[in-house]
Amino acid sequence: MAMVVLALSYFLGAVPFGLLLGRWRGVDPRRVGSGNIGATNVTRAGGRALGLATFLLDLGKGAAGPLLARGAGLDPGWIAATGMMTILGHCFPVYLRFRGGKGVAALMGVFLVMNSVAAVAAAAAFAVSLLAFRYVALSSFCLALTLAGTSVWLRGSSQPESITALACVLLVAYTHRANWSRMLRGTEERAFAPPDPGESADG
Repeated sequence: MAMVVLALSYFLGAVPFGLLLGRWRGVDPRRVGSGNIGATNVTRAGGRALGLATFLLDLGKGAAGPLLARGAGLDPGWIAATGMMTILGHCFPVYLRFRGGKGVAALMGVFLVMNSVAAVAAAAAFAVSLLAFRYVALSSFCLALTLAGTSVWLRGSSQPESITALACVLLVAYTHRANWSRMLRGTEERAFAPPDPGESADG
């Protein structure tokens, strides 16, 4: 049963809601901005409403994996594993040749189920960083660090959810690698600024 839930979590996480919503509105986010199918780039391609819908659906599928595992009566280790598989599905979807989103919305959904206090703290860190620096990528990394730090503080570093959170710090750093390069070059687009077709951003 556990392996079935793991597989289902991956395939659910791999559903490319950003692309599906974009096509519904007649746009392809892969051809706009960063080419990413996450909420930030979908916002650029199709507007704020479409970006918000993408974020909420990605958040929901992140929550679905751990909820599925919990409903199947699996222990915390397996619940954390299903959460990780959902995030990996989002970042590396088999349906799109393993080119997906950057994992932040799915990560938040997973931790809203596994550790809601850590998720709320992480969301606050994201908001503060975004208001202060206006870089979505940097704010996403602050979110992941806060999530991991709060998890370790509340539950201990050896708990499955804390190990998952720590692994996701590395994953978020990796999925935003192009953003770090643009930030160093001074070409990364800031939030709350008019979009420049020559720049790309997080998704």
